[in-house]
Amino acid sequence: MCLINFHFQDHPIYRLIVAANRDEFYERPTAPAHFWEDQPHLLAGRDLSQHGTWLGITKNGRFAALTNYRDPSEQKKEIRSRGEIVTAFLDSDMTAAEFLKSLQLKRSEYAGFNVIAGTVDELFYYSNVENEVKEISAGTHGLCNHFLNTPWPKVIKGKMDLHRIVEQKRAIQPSELFGVLQHAEPFPDEQLPNTGVGKQLERILSPLFIKSEGYGTRSSTVLLIDHENTITFVERTYRDGIFMEERSFSFRIEN
Repeated sequence: MCLINFHFQDHPIYRLIVAANRDEFYERPTAPAHFWEDQPHLLAGRDLSQHGTWLGITKNGRFAALTNYRDPSEQKKEIRSRGEIVTAFLDSDMTAAEFLKSLQLKRSEYAGFNVIAGTVDELFYYSNVENEVKEISAGTHGLCNHFLNTPWPKVIKGKMDLHRIVEQKRAIQPSELFGVLQHAEPFPDEQLPNTGVGKQLERILSPLFIKSEGYGTRSSTVLLIDHENTITFVERTYRDGIFMEERSFSFRIEN
């Protein structure tokens, strides 16, 4: 997952609104969103290479999503798959704060990552680069391949476009949030961050929706949880920038 726009609480209809894109190599084998056969309480897409996930939710309302932290100078060979972090939280009985504090103890076993974890009652953020567990405040937030709310152009635009929808204080159609995620125009060079990958690659990676040879946005996910605890989860999958499939799920949070 490479871009997560979300609005937490502070809305008359929804307790959590998420619009997120996963960017990955096109050849990496992936299963679309489904309730996993070996963990039937868990709804998520699945990386078939390491068997973890980048974003998911459970029938009892536990939610987590992860992005990689971009640092081309990092020479560390990944000991463990970062995708297992989301799965481990969703399969755990620990609170988000407890889980992330336990994750701190083994942070060196993973390459750089950011993770959001919690429920509609409380959300927390942790990066093993920054190494601080933080409670997320109500409002609109954005996370890409740096820290939470870092003002990269795609983060700023994603937050602004999401907030324009949220501030209308009405029911939201998933198609509106997918529209936020479809912006595929690179940003001007003078606005791009310098993350050490070179200007050409910074330009390719700058849009909310990435299309390039061999790599790009593989899936977009919209999640809505209302005040009646009804979950709406919709995923669209892509190949080479071409829409492939949409899957939609709706259910109530189980007590």
